[in-house]
Amino acid sequence: MDHMDQASALFGSFDENIRLIENEYHVSVISRDGEIKVSGEPEDVEHAVRAVNSLLALLSRGETLTQQNVRYCISLVNEGAEEKVQALAGDCICITSKGKPIKPRTLGQKHYCNAIRKNTITIGVGPAGTGKTYLAVAMAVTAFRAQQVSRIILTRPAVEAGEKLGFLPGDLQQKVDPYLRPLHDALFDMLGPETYQRYVERGSIEVAPLAYMRGRTLDDSFIILDEAQNTTPEQMKMFLTRLGFNSRMVITGDITQIDLPDGKHSGLKQVMRILRGVEDIAQVEFTARDVVRHKLVQEIVKAYEKYEEAKKNHGKDSSHDRK
Repeated sequence: MDHMDQASALFGSFDENIRLIENEYHVSVISRDGEIKVSGEPEDVEHAVRAVNSLLALLSRGETLTQQNVRYCISLVNEGAEEKVQALAGDCICITSKGKPIKPRTLGQKHYCNAIRKNTITIGVGPAGTGKTYLAVAMAVTAFRAQQVSRIILTRPAVEAGEKLGFLPGDLQQKVDPYLRPLHDALFDMLGPETYQRYVERGSIEVAPLAYMRGRTLDDSFIILDEAQNTTPEQMKMFLTRLGFNSRMVITGDITQIDLPDGKHSGLKQVMRILRGVEDIAQVEFTARDVVRHKLVQEIVKAYEKYEEAKKNHGKDSSHDRK
């Protein structure tokens, strides 16, 4: 990539990438005669230059800049950890049916993908938008294409998210389909509808409610349990004991979004305590910084975390006052 192309890619369409850096550090960034010049207060300029250099390093390794990875670079620079940006380059998990590469976009996502590669069971926990399910499905498709497993099984508990859906029309499969739609969508994206349908008919791919797993032993399979925060402890134990030979399991969930009826305990919260430290079982916890959806999703997650923390502290203060 020559200097002009690099500068163009760095600045982005309508200079949107550089504007993020200028707004963050209150500097001015211009490209002139093949050079990038940054002006402002010395400390701000230093931070901005580090951010620009980390983005140029990504570009030199064939990465495409997006607002998400520009913001992520900025957050790493602010922590003095911009050298870690290099770790994100070049790690393609799989290619979608439309030819788009799927890659980890944050260090948390990279750690998660490595954990899935190295362990028989991986538990990925974190807020919405961190790619827990999507990356797990991508890893499953990769293992399936490489013939490391002979089938993919995706499951989730059929629990309503705060709404009563009532009596849905149709047969049993049609009734549970709305719960499983996010899993279908991820597979459609990676395989294309025709290939996906062919594998489903062949029995190589199964998307089913958790209740369908009872009494089975799942050999030679890549099994993903999604929305695991909505399992009861009994369901979680039932699921884990389905593990067969040459199989891999990924369990994903968000313990801040439990939709179980009052009085029911989450199997995910319990299993994280029970299995902590067990060999060949990894636990990966995502944070708001790993959110790769619209930037407002990240802000919403942070706001909720702050609110929950304040509520917890207020509760402690109240109980202290009562003593």
